[in-house]
Amino acid sequence: MEKQIKKYLTALVGLLLSSCSNLQTTIAENGIEVSNNGINKKQSELIFDNTKYFPNNTQLSLALIRNGEIDFIGIERTNDTIKLIENYKNFFEIGSMTKVFTATLLSNFVNDQKLKLDDNIQDYLDFKINSKNDITFKELANHTSGLPRLPSNMWTISNLFNQITGFGENNPYKHYNKEKLKDYLTKDVKLSQEPGIKYEYSNLGSGILGFELASISKSSYESLLQEKIFTKYKMESSTSKRENIQSELVKGLKPNGKTTPNWDVGVLAGAGAILSTVEDLSKFALAQFDKENNELTLTQEPTFKVNDNMQIGLGWHILKGETGRELIFHNGGTGGYTSSMGLDIENKNGIIILSNVSAFNEKMGNIDQLLFELIETLN
Repeated sequence: MEKQIKKYLTALVGLLLSSCSNLQTTIAENGIEVSNNGINKKQSELIFDNTKYFPNNTQLSLALIRNGEIDFIGIERTNDTIKLIENYKNFFEIGSMTKVFTATLLSNFVNDQKLKLDDNIQDYLDFKINSKNDITFKELANHTSGLPRLPSNMWTISNLFNQITGFGENNPYKHYNKEKLKDYLTKDVKLSQEPGIKYEYSNLGSGILGFELASISKSSYESLLQEKIFTKYKMESSTSKRENIQSELVKGLKPNGKTTPNWDVGVLAGAGAILSTVEDLSKFALAQFDKENNELTLTQEPTFKVNDNMQIGLGWHILKGETGRELIFHNGGTGGYTSSMGLDIENKNGIIILSNVSAFNEKMGNIDQLLFELIETLN
């Protein structure tokens, strides 16, 4: 996250662009610079510079939001050239961007007075967590719970072997179920710190949050998403269940460009299970600009200060640039996909990027870098 902030601050100052190559000429010839496509020459150059090193069959699906107006851009790298495609309705795994939706569910519960942010999560469970410390719902949502990134009993000998040999991205969460989570929380859980005093990113914390909200409502995580968020914001092409996908799912890629299996996140779905389209995510982004929407504005309010440049809301990371302008931000990554969303609430600007670039690709940081650079071009 610190690296991402530095990239954002660098983008605020302005970056020198490298000169165009033959590949970039191909982009221009395919019309990516044409103004009625919603993209200018500088944006074309930024897209090229940040995607030219990805393997063939890489796709990016982008939404550029200027003052509440949206332009969709799709690109694909084929035969070592980058061309325009239409993919704004195609599905991608969004990875940890899911955490924003899990936190939005929490906000919904708070607004409906079903619980309070500072309630102890133990009070809503039918089993005892093996910890002397109280953990609140807010601490799950802003990564200050003290919980580790992942549960220790997720790492079987097989999983460890896969991680060491490089196969860990195949489907690491697949066999982690409700029984294993309960076993971990009742026997093996160890906090790295007292809750509420330090930011420490935790997939486990967000997974527990989604699991507990579903338990409280006597429902499923998917049902909550559909009822409380997707239907409300007309996100008809979003789901946490891959079997529900009705249109094209872009195939995830390994760093070498070969296809990789999709992830099954299971009981920790709240940490990263959602699949969506850039069209659907744009609807959710536009809703963030509505200051009368109490559910969404609550998620944007700072709940913990990490440093002078970053605070945490509920799910959202709140970044501050040198000009003082704030950006709410979250990204995500799985074995075959990388995603990024950044919104300038004050100016109703934003960038959303979905891609089939592996989170294990050494250049995956280019997706966030592209977002931070592109958002500067919207001012």
